[in-house]
Amino acid sequence: MPPDADRREDPAGLRYRTYGMMKIVSAQTAKELIHASPEIAVLDVREYGQFGDGHLLFASSCPYSVLEKRILDLVPNTATPCLLYDAGDGVGRKAARRIAELGYTNILTVDGGAPGWQEAGFPLFAGVNVPSKAFGEMVEAARHTPHIDSEELALWSKEGKAFLLVDTRPPTEHARMTLPGAVSLPNGELIHRLHALGLPPETPIILHCAGRTRGLIGTQTLIDAGVENPVFAFENGTQGWALSGRELLRGQSPAPMPELSPGSLADSARRAENFIARYSIPVIDGAQMEEWRADPSRSTYLLDVRSRREYDEGHRAGSIHAPVVQIVQATDEWVAVRRARLALIDDSGMRAATAAYWLRQLGFDAAVVRGALEGGLISKEDAAFRPADLPTITAEEIVRQEGQGITIVDLRTSAAYRTAHPTGALWGIRPRLDRLPLPKTGIAALLADDPGLASLAAQDLSEHIPGLNLRLLDGGLEAWIQAGGKVEASADMPSSADAIDFLAFLHDRHNGNLESARRYLAWETGLIQQLDARDLAEFHLAAGIENHA
Repeated sequence: MPPDADRREDPAGLRYRTYGMMKIVSAQTAKELIHASPEIAVLDVREYGQFGDGHLLFASSCPYSVLEKRILDLVPNTATPCLLYDAGDGVGRKAARRIAELGYTNILTVDGGAPGWQEAGFPLFAGVNVPSKAFGEMVEAARHTPHIDSEELALWSKEGKAFLLVDTRPPTEHARMTLPGAVSLPNGELIHRLHALGLPPETPIILHCAGRTRGLIGTQTLIDAGVENPVFAFENGTQGWALSGRELLRGQSPAPMPELSPGSLADSARRAENFIARYSIPVIDGAQMEEWRADPSRSTYLLDVRSRREYDEGHRAGSIHAPVVQIVQATDEWVAVRRARLALIDDSGMRAATAAYWLRQLGFDAAVVRGALEGGLISKEDAAFRPADLPTITAEEIVRQEGQGITIVDLRTSAAYRTAHPTGALWGIRPRLDRLPLPKTGIAALLADDPGLASLAAQDLSEHIPGLNLRLLDGGLEAWIQAGGKVEASADMPSSADAIDFLAFLHDRHNGNLESARRYLAWETGLIQQLDARDLAEFHLAAGIENHA
């Protein structure tokens, strides 16, 4: 607790301490706010590796190194209460000041950060996308989602039985590794394009992902939508196939998704209307969507759930691309505000309807927007946050002035630094720049893949060492090499403890480490047991859950 923090209580009875513009609350108060506030954003401002090691259940990762670039999308309403926490290292205070400069007015931090949360007796959750993954396990427990395992699938293949094997993940993941014979049709896209496939109704459909969640949700979506075909989730995905001793296909080039004829698009729209009516999914028009966005009392996200190609060809200004397959699987990567409004944009309505169906069960006020793609579309728009440009220095200038007071600070990922960096360059990450052994004067050349992130880091460095002349290394590492600059690798630098940007959580489970895959699947299937009664109450799929509490 900062020594100059003051104890206070607001009119609603919230006990807190103040430090500048920031309210500091106890872990117990934070827990209450997460569950009781009409809306609240829970933001983990530690780096991604720290987040993966263990975080609050309903937190979104918003690392300090990219804070200003991420928060405007994660928390679109600057009046929303933002609950920040750090590693107990003071980064939360820095983050609070930065977002206050962007106009956020209701900023709270957890006393003691993540360690303080644990000391209060509350758990941290390892991994990523935990709420969505726990929800997938709840769906299977409540709905008894049918599945098929590796042995049965191999037998079907051997017998020549007709079936459609679908990889429900994005095409980029399908390209990395997939089951033999699988076609790439991400969740939501399959039912949208089902008519175009011309699949006989008696042909079984088997859906797989890398683990469990997307296969389970995709299967249950088809069942709940009334698809005539028998549908099965493939048990434990690509990891289950590898654990059975069978080979995955790697380096595949996914075929384009089937194009929709007018008849296929009409079939998708018909299915959407039936689905919306069956499950009473709210539908709004463009005018109501704009009313939502203009309402200062609520947080509204405008999410376009179509494919990347469709979005790039034309989308509604202010909308964010959130493909249907991922917005359910990884909701926390797009939406940081609990119980927020989600306005989902689509063409036929089918993809938006299936996303809204699950997102409402995840605790969000989701609705399908009808007519949002009629006129006034754009193909590009400026970034919401544009950091100030840094003056540049060329690699040739640095090479010519070698040893004359120029220090290179490499702001790229720790993995990239380990692979190759300019000889003698320091590795730095924004929350720990004050730990670097930098001179008080001279030139510091910042090496970054994203000049915007270098500008954010420069803001902190200029406050820490006002005498430094900060420059952006023009052209990055490639320009350095072309200029004849020396390069070195460092397998152990930064150390594992310092590489706080690297998500070590079972990172090699897709690369042949079967023990890592086993531990991941055990983690995923054990998530529900880690939730307390208030956590479980945040979800709205009651049947079958009570046996796991």
